[in-house]
Amino acid sequence: MTGRTRWGILGTGRVAGRFTEDLRLLPDAEVVAVGSRTHDAAQAFATRHGIGRAHGSWAALAADPEVDVVYVATPHAVHRAAATTCLEAGKAVLCEKPCTLDRATSAELVDLARERGLFLMEAMWTRCNPAVRRMCDLVTEGAIGEVAAVVADFGFAAPPDPADRLRARALGGGALLEMGVYPITIAHLVLGAPAHIRAWAALSGDGVDENTGMVFGYDTGALATLSCGLLGGTPNTASITGTRGRITLPRPCHRPSGLVLDRDGAAPEEIALPFEGNGYQFEAAEVHRCLHEGLVESPLVSHATTLEVMGVLDAIRAQIGVTYP
Repeated sequence: MTGRTRWGILGTGRVAGRFTEDLRLLPDAEVVAVGSRTHDAAQAFATRHGIGRAHGSWAALAADPEVDVVYVATPHAVHRAAATTCLEAGKAVLCEKPCTLDRATSAELVDLARERGLFLMEAMWTRCNPAVRRMCDLVTEGAIGEVAAVVADFGFAAPPDPADRLRARALGGGALLEMGVYPITIAHLVLGAPAHIRAWAALSGDGVDENTGMVFGYDTGALATLSCGLLGGTPNTASITGTRGRITLPRPCHRPSGLVLDRDGAAPEEIALPFEGNGYQFEAAEVHRCLHEGLVESPLVSHATTLEVMGVLDAIRAQIGVTYP
């Protein structure tokens, strides 16, 4: 690819709108079309965001010859179907997290993308965030010694309506897939996949997790203590403790604008990495880079890491008793 990257937006919800807004921050990005299950919803989104074409079906958006890459921003339960529609039409795909509801169906998407020679990336924006990338660099450089513990959380008071997408079991609702994937990702970034997983959750009457705690054990002896919930606001911070210091990601730790490096024997160092907008532009910029370099997956959000984290989510759901129809 050369020149501008032309985006199609599949979905018309709040996250789709914020992502579209952030694409305006990239001079080489152009939003050319939006698609939804109804033309009215697509047209309303197009009007709101100044997009030239509105398609009344996913297939029509996927068939649009002016679209280079599609951002899938549907509820979790239909990520697989939406991404499959786009890949089968020959489009590159950035699919919102979690990639699908389980590892097996995420692997199906990866296999399809590889068979077609198409780019596919999970939209785990945390892995592309400048402060999080700096955290990873510091850990790799040994700034805090060997990582011994990770503590991270993400929780807020979600609407009590059981039909809301955050609580609807049919849509893949629950704290784990919506928020828990972020603390898990932070732990995975510095410690990899855990050797041992223990989890407990309070479930709603509809069978989705409302308050979930997780402890991971690693062969190095390190521990990760993580939590997520729909019942109230938590600190939404993360700390990575090493044998010679600590790194803290302040609120909101899934998209921080800086970090604090606290080395043993030294004054804490605040490192600011601020950004404009909502923070989605960094994952979009990574998509642009990969497409221009002819890559079918991102080194920052690789297929392997997506599948490893999906496997961890599967193991937790099995322990807490959450299933999806």
